[in-house]
Amino acid sequence: MRSNRATVRAGVSMAATLPMIAGALALGIPAAHAADSPARTTLKGTQPAWATAKADKGATANSAQVKARVYLAGRDQAGLAAYARAVSDPSSPLYGKFLSAKKAQARFGATKAQVAAVKSWLKSAGLTVTGVTAHYVTVSGDVSAAEKAFGTQLHNFAKGSKTYRAPAKAATVPAALKGAVLTVTGLDTAPHKSTHDDQLPPPDAVFKNSGPFSSYYGSKIASTLPDAYGQKVPYAIKGYTGKQLRAAYGAGTYTGKHVRIAITDAYASPTIAYDAGKYALKHGDAAWKTGQLHQVLPKNYTKTEECGAAGWYGEETLDVQAVHAVAPAADVTYVGAASCYDDDLLDSLSKIVDNHLADIVSNSWGDIEANQTPDLAAAYDQVFQLGAVQGIGFYFSSGDNGDEVANTGVKQVDTPANSAWVTAVGGTSLAVGKGDKYQWETGWGTEKASLSADGKSWTNFPGAYTSGAGGGTSKTVPQPYYQKNVVPKALATANNAAGNRVVPDIAAIADPNTGFLVGQTQTFPDGSEKYSEYRIGGTSLAAPVIAAVQALAQEARGGKAIGFANPSIYAKYGKKGVFHDVTDNPTGSGLAVVRVDFANGLNAADGLLTSVRSLGKDSSLSAVKGYDDVTGVGSPANGYVQSYRRR
Repeated sequence: MRSNRATVRAGVSMAATLPMIAGALALGIPAAHAADSPARTTLKGTQPAWATAKADKGATANSAQVKARVYLAGRDQAGLAAYARAVSDPSSPLYGKFLSAKKAQARFGATKAQVAAVKSWLKSAGLTVTGVTAHYVTVSGDVSAAEKAFGTQLHNFAKGSKTYRAPAKAATVPAALKGAVLTVTGLDTAPHKSTHDDQLPPPDAVFKNSGPFSSYYGSKIASTLPDAYGQKVPYAIKGYTGKQLRAAYGAGTYTGKHVRIAITDAYASPTIAYDAGKYALKHGDAAWKTGQLHQVLPKNYTKTEECGAAGWYGEETLDVQAVHAVAPAADVTYVGAASCYDDDLLDSLSKIVDNHLADIVSNSWGDIEANQTPDLAAAYDQVFQLGAVQGIGFYFSSGDNGDEVANTGVKQVDTPANSAWVTAVGGTSLAVGKGDKYQWETGWGTEKASLSADGKSWTNFPGAYTSGAGGGTSKTVPQPYYQKNVVPKALATANNAAGNRVVPDIAAIADPNTGFLVGQTQTFPDGSEKYSEYRIGGTSLAAPVIAAVQALAQEARGGKAIGFANPSIYAKYGKKGVFHDVTDNPTGSGLAVVRVDFANGLNAADGLLTSVRSLGKDSSLSAVKGYDDVTGVGSPANGYVQSYRRR
């Protein structure tokens, strides 16, 4: 399950690209500004691509209210990007020379003079300053004041079937503030939010899997059902446990001891401590120690209905239990956002960075790239860079809709996984055999065919595409240096001859048909709330699994933080025994599992639904030998954790 940073995944083609600043080191750093006139400086990317002349419905009323965030660029934006690269690159003499949160803020944060100047400008335009943080200034006021402050007209524009407010041209700031203002958000009113990407039933209503099940891959064959790919195929896994995943990904004796992992999602499950404790006890994971699980939560939650707050409880449950299953001794801090909107999710990430709550951050949410605007990309990247200079690495699930064509009609990647400053985690179908032995993985991609009425065949086999690991080539983010000479040129140049960022970087178990077992308190039809277990998958399983593996690697490294991991991951590519090179056809013949589901999600009262799920069928994406846009460099093999050992 992967939380998506946008409940709405409408496919809007984004024409704007993320510009680069000199010294940005080809890591896709959006430029904060460019000269527009002697008196004003343009904040590029603040006019959404959908705010076109054709869609213009006229000026917004002057009295309409605006709430905006003015993000602060800090005292050395280019220097921040340069230092973030240097401390993350194993070939750099500055590798691993991380700064404390306090020193990072002192070196790269906004000065008091910059903050004062920004506040003075906003107030002089008639806006009210409602808050100031280390990262931004919040303001409110009417449209006329906002137009005066940002040097643009606010109009109403059609976007799909709805109408939203947006700048008629890019916002500007006084030239005297060039270098002080990174960007402004909130001038447009289109939703900027995320959803959790997962194969998750609504956790507020009970969901159970029907059997029969395999306890390990191939342990129970559907011998009475029709063949698939010329052979009998096994029933789906009941749900892998931590012991099986640790064996598959080379955990060895490492447990993540003394390593801190943070998890971000929206909202917070009220039963997380009980559920996590009971699950660990039932499945042989180490018991949670007092103080090992923490929560950092906002004072108030907002947009609970719009974001489907209860649906995020299962996301947190999966993330927490998966991390603990693979890295049972790691310290876990859950940082909940006040809503699924970007501003609130950014606040959660900033809490981790500003207080250095962890070295590893798992994030199972996102949105399609077309919904990301360059202003928000700049705000996210600034947080990721500030984390990188402190030795904090961010891991984002790559998405659950393959190339997104079936979902949006447009081939595209997801965001923030597309950022050059995060580790994008793709997904696999995993076969763990008897004795917890790793057998193989395919790229996660599912085609489903239902059992015919007479039970003698699979209808329209192999059936329709249902879901798969997100991946592909960004349309907006330039190719980062660490992907050069590893990512095939055909992928890198798919949208731009100069080369763009390709997603993902690494991969782990995601297919819900070879998924992970979780335990959660759910609501039953009689209104009672009881602990129950079910199998789950999606790249929001892959992200916490990789985050946990990174905790093991950090322990192997003597506790020294890995930080932004991509330069190190790509530097290890091709080394023997470090990665499983995942392909779609690892056995030489078609692969599938049989899945039996309760029609009502609870019991057999309304019948059973039997289907065959083909593996390794991810939309137009393919897992092939070498790097690919389904699994990146592959999944961690037995030598991966060991490769971080200090020798």
